[in-house]
Amino acid sequence: MRDLSGVFKAYDIRGVVGEQIDADLVRAVGAAFARLVGGPTVVVGHDMRESSPGLAAAFAEGANGEGVDVINIGLASTDMLYFASGSLDLPGAMFTASHNPAKYNGIKLCRAGAAPVGQDSGLRTIQAEVEADTPGSGKTGSVETRDLLTGYAEYLRGLVDLSGIRPLKVVVDAGNGMGGHTVPTVFDGLPLDVTPMYYELDGNFPNHEANPLDPKNIVDLQAKVREVGADIGLAFDGDADRCFVVDENGDPVSPSAITALVAVRELAKDPGGTVIHNLITSHAVPEIVAEHGGVPVRTRVGHSFIKQEMAETGAIFGGEHSAHYYFRDFWKADTGMLASMHVLAALGEQPGTLSDLTREYNRYAASGEINSTVDDQAGRLAAIKAEYGARDGVTLDELDGLTVRLPDGAWFNLRASNTEPLLRLNVEAADDDAVAAVRDEVLAIVRA
Repeated sequence: MRDLSGVFKAYDIRGVVGEQIDADLVRAVGAAFARLVGGPTVVVGHDMRESSPGLAAAFAEGANGEGVDVINIGLASTDMLYFASGSLDLPGAMFTASHNPAKYNGIKLCRAGAAPVGQDSGLRTIQAEVEADTPGSGKTGSVETRDLLTGYAEYLRGLVDLSGIRPLKVVVDAGNGMGGHTVPTVFDGLPLDVTPMYYELDGNFPNHEANPLDPKNIVDLQAKVREVGADIGLAFDGDADRCFVVDENGDPVSPSAITALVAVRELAKDPGGTVIHNLITSHAVPEIVAEHGGVPVRTRVGHSFIKQEMAETGAIFGGEHSAHYYFRDFWKADTGMLASMHVLAALGEQPGTLSDLTREYNRYAASGEINSTVDDQAGRLAAIKAEYGARDGVTLDELDGLTVRLPDGAWFNLRASNTEPLLRLNVEAADDDAVAAVRDEVLAIVRA
């Protein structure tokens, strides 16, 4: 029996093509997924990586062998696949490794209505069947090709009307990822003067990694915004389900500030609604949600937890520090494109700059995520717990890793990576000096 624990992650399937993932494996996954969802049809999309079309075709063969038909939507962003799953009410499979380097690929799976498939909601079952080499049924199914890009764009534009905003100069860095495929159609005909960057679909990512949360990958966008005098810059990751924003000065706007901004807009439409935020987002987010009459709900990091909480609470919106944004009106799925449209609408509906608009949402200083390679994650976490737990006025919780709240209002979260020997630290405090003091003290213990 094969051991695929290195390929089946908490939320998806991902690995190096030719070494960990190949057509045979994917064909078996397609068959197991078809058995899991029970048919009769699944929808499949893929990103621009060289290996993606072939792997998507192998997955379709596996599903067909279980008598399940496949609708192939071809090139797609991950949120476009969620649109297909939601609008067609069908299970789906998206072939992408998101922002990972070119040698990787993977599969994000969902049930009908874009409901996530993670370890506890089907992925473990699929892994067991593939490892056991479960035989197929020998049935046959069909493959239909369908273009849903226009429908995806029209649906988003029906959720956020940008037709009446003032004209805006926008720079969009697609990072050679799927934003280069979706943005032109979504923004077509709107009062947006768009300067495109790296729209050419290229899974080798020749210009920079398609991970806009890493500061080095938005340097080109920042420079272009300043060069052309743009009102805003947008950067999408490889599969274009995340969007990062820079203001007119080229300065990054934190995903927490975007979460708060979008939450306020959604609460204006649905007063008293629930808004989900993960425990690493700024404390400004629950404060602002409450100030606008909403109900903030704190959850663990990760889309499966966010989506589960949204389903249980009927939340109207959710946001994460990683620039994933989830909308009830988008089948509780994450879509960076819709979040970007909310920001464009908020900016275009008033005369001020983006830095003016977002100032009220930036209340605290933050460290960003700091990774430390450690051999004994549990031991280092225990050392931090012992050190801070003995201090007066300190509160601890272990919802996800260890969150420590200090008497002066500063806090930090320390979490173990699910896939690497890393501890991830996030710190928030009143100002940069306070952040640095907490950061240095924690890292001295973690890296001892």
